[in-house]
Amino acid sequence: MKTKVALITGGYTGEAEVSFKSASFVESQLDLEKYDVYPITISLASWFYVNDAGVKIPVNREDFSLTLDDHVLKFDVAFIIIHGTPGEDGRLQGYFDMISLPYTSCGALTSALTMNKGYTKAILADIPELFVANSVLLFDTDRADGARRVQERLSLPYFVKPNAGGSSIGMTKVKTLEELPAALDKAFDAENTGKQVLVEEFVTGREFSQGIFRNAADELIVLPATEVRTTRDFFDFEAKYIPGLTEEITPAELTSEQQERAAQIIKEIYVRLNCKGMVRVDFFLEEQSDRFYFIEINTIPGQTAQSFIPQQVRSYGLKESDFYTELIEAALRPR
Repeated sequence: MKTKVALITGGYTGEAEVSFKSASFVESQLDLEKYDVYPITISLASWFYVNDAGVKIPVNREDFSLTLDDHVLKFDVAFIIIHGTPGEDGRLQGYFDMISLPYTSCGALTSALTMNKGYTKAILADIPELFVANSVLLFDTDRADGARRVQERLSLPYFVKPNAGGSSIGMTKVKTLEELPAALDKAFDAENTGKQVLVEEFVTGREFSQGIFRNAADELIVLPATEVRTTRDFFDFEAKYIPGLTEEITPAELTSEQQERAAQIIKEIYVRLNCKGMVRVDFFLEEQSDRFYFIEINTIPGQTAQSFIPQQVRSYGLKESDFYTELIEAALRPR
C-alpha cells in the first residue's frame, strides 16, 4: 500500500506565492509508485484539498483528514512546504505533534526559535569558527527611540530586517542615518513578522547558502554550497525572484579548507538547534579575515527547480525525487 502524503502549501503571508511554486515542483518530483500525494492548501480563510473535478474538499482539523466519496482519508506523513507562518514558525508542527502526524520539517520548538533571527544568533554565538555581526534587537515598545539606540551601538552601514520575516520582505540596507527611520518603519510594519526588528552591521564579503539534511539512514548530509552574486545592493526579494538580477554558482568556488570548515560549522548549527529534515544556512565569508559570518537559517527552504536546495542536490549527485524520498522516509522513522 502506498504512503499517503499531505503536501502542505500556501500560508498566511506574502510568501504564499513562493510556497505554491515550491509545492508544485515537489509534487512533480515525488515518486508516485511509492506515494499517493494530496496537495493541501492552508490559508487564513480555509484549509482544503482540490479533487480532480475541481471541487474544494475541506480538511477536518480535528485529525487533519479528508472525506472523499464518503471515505475518511487519513495521512501517513505531512510534507510541509509553507514558507513563513504557520508552516515555518512551529504553529503547524505543534498541531501535528498533538494529533501524532509525522512531518518532514524541524519540530515545533526549533521552528519557532529559528524564525526569530535575534534569538537564533544568541544560541549560535559560541560555535567555534562561526561569527555573528554586531546587532541590535528592537521590540515594538522600542519603536519611538529605536533609531537612537541603533546609532549609539552600531556603525554604518546597517542591514534592517524584520526579526521573524522571510524572503527578504521588509529588509533595507541603510547607508546613511537619514535612511534609518524609514527602514525601521518598513521592517516593523512587514506583515505577520511579530513587530520585532533586527539591525545588524554590514559584513563585507562573499555570500553563500548551503543545505544540510538528515537522510533515512539517520546520516547528516551537507550539500555543496551556492555562492550568490547579485547586481542589487544585497540579496533582496527582487534579486531572489526576478530572473537576471543574480548569479548563483553551485558548487561555490571555495578552497578545500573553507569547504571543510563550512561543513563542520553547518553540522554544529544543525545539531545545536536540534534540526530535522532539510534546512539551509546562509552566511558571509568576510573578505579581509576569511571568517564565516552567520546570516540566518531557513527551515523550509524554497523548492523550485531554480532554488538553492534543488541546485545543491543535483550538484551532490542526487535526483530530486530520491532526495524527497529520503526526507519522507526519515520523517516516518520512529522518533
